[in-house]
Amino acid sequence: SVYDPTCGSGGLLLNCALQLKDAGKEYRTLKLYGQEINLITSAIARMNMFMHGIEEFQIVRGDTLSEPTLLENDELKTFNVILANPPYSIKAWDRALFENDPWGRNLWGTPPQGCADYAFQQHIQKSLDRKNGRSISLWPHGILFRDSEAGMRRQMIEQDVVECVIGLGPNLFYNSPMEACLLITNNNKPKERRGKILIINAVKQVRQDKNIGFLEENHIQKIYTAYKAFENQEDFALIFSLEEIVEQNFNLAINRYVRPD
Repeated sequence: SVYDPTCGSGGLLLNCALQLKDAGKEYRTLKLYGQEINLITSAIARMNMFMHGIEEFQIVRGDTLSEPTLLENDELKTFNVILANPPYSIKAWDRALFENDPWGRNLWGTPPQGCADYAFQQHIQKSLDRKNGRSISLWPHGILFRDSEAGMRRQMIEQDVVECVIGLGPNLFYNSPMEACLLITNNNKPKERRGKILIINAVKQVRQDKNIGFLEENHIQKIYTAYKAFENQEDFALIFSLEEIVEQNFNLAINRYVRPD
């Protein structure tokens, strides 16, 4: 099962199935789930699934933070994989409700009103299968070091669910030069990865064309290979123990750990 809590028109979910299909693997048993706040966009997501021959899916409309709709046995439904590109640092959200969240999503605390990023991240974590759940989410770099979220970040790291942090290059998004990062979590890290976090600085893995950046296949493969290998690569990917992260006061700012050549 694959879930996107802020699925938009369903692109991330759809690509999961298409990736398997293109590789000649079984994709029809993949179960896709998504929630989207916008009525028209959620309808487009459902249309996308139908148009690409996807049958095993459920796309629901609603505000994921205030009204999660994908439930099972009066609890949040859990999933094997979660992919997400949540809206960044939204201010208009119901913080008071989340502070006493009926679904128990405030695992690490309640985020500040001006930035709901860790509300989404905790929703993701709560929605992961306890045995094999893993997630990847796209965020601004601020989630790695902002003081206002230090307590929540500390608990997330102490629970040893963070597997990898990947810094991406600039100009990958239309109308924004900002650099983003990928946060990968895993509820069942392999034994050799426990107590460790892989930090990848891929800021230079991008092709710049005027004011637009592109991740090309060779960039994607280099990042993916480094993640799968989980080994030190000078000036690109380095492994750090939780003790070393503690020495940095739980600050995960990528340039503190890995500087590209």
